[in-house]
Amino acid sequence: MNIRGGRGRLTTGAVATVAAGLAFGAFALSGSADGATRSAEAGDAGRHPRPTVVLEHGAFADGSSWNGVIADLRADGYPVVATANPLRGPASDAAALRTVLDHVKGPKILVGHSYGGNVISQAATGDPDVKALVYVAAFLPAPGESALELTDKYPGSTLPEALDPVTYTQADGSTATDLYIQQAKFRKQFAADVPAQQAALMAAAQRPVAQAALTEKATTAAWRTTPSWDVVTTRDLNIPAAVQRFMAERAHAHTTEIAASHSVAVSHPHLVADVIERAARATVR
Repeated sequence: MNIRGGRGRLTTGAVATVAAGLAFGAFALSGSADGATRSAEAGDAGRHPRPTVVLEHGAFADGSSWNGVIADLRADGYPVVATANPLRGPASDAAALRTVLDHVKGPKILVGHSYGGNVISQAATGDPDVKALVYVAAFLPAPGESALELTDKYPGSTLPEALDPVTYTQADGSTATDLYIQQAKFRKQFAADVPAQQAALMAAAQRPVAQAALTEKATTAAWRTTPSWDVVTTRDLNIPAAVQRFMAERAHAHTTEIAASHSVAVSHPHLVADVIERAARATVR
């Protein structure tokens, strides 16, 4: 491993192990989408413009889970958009993300955490402006695979025992179920390396995922044609590390491993930002 200058953030090689304890109009922005577009188009004087980094959160989280990553990216001159993932199903969530991708012009680096990996894999398919995909403790499904199927491929997930299902009646009279993580179990399950007070806030603000979203099968896989990077979390109780490694290897992703919980973007934002910037430097000239 080596150390990059500037703020001295830790940068790893292509494969390294670091031991360390929507709709349009409804997305959370670092600045605004129009501002991000203008920054991307303008760039620094005498340099190529920075690509816009588009961040897609996963289940049991929201856009604020990227705050530390956003701060680092902005400090390094990258325009950023953190989307609001509806968490209803890969196909409809990808359609919502596409409205954001279509609005933000120029080259983009698309980043997905957890279930958000399903969404970016579909939303980026066939989009030449998406120059790289970055998966953060995320799913990289192949067509025909679901998040639940992949989670169960290897043992290690304790998520089922931590869930709090809520069934409700929809407008058409049918029933559906949303899944939360029990707040008392949230830190241990989802964010064990995040300070307790911060994890408690995350638990209170978590957004539920539709149970049906976890069994909906992927239809496309952008990682088959778009260069991919992957942050694998070896202390993850949601998606076992063995599952993450299987998907990363299958996708021929540039992989960084870290001994972190599922909430690695919160507990180790500098490393996640560095991986994103490495993807940007490698693919946007």
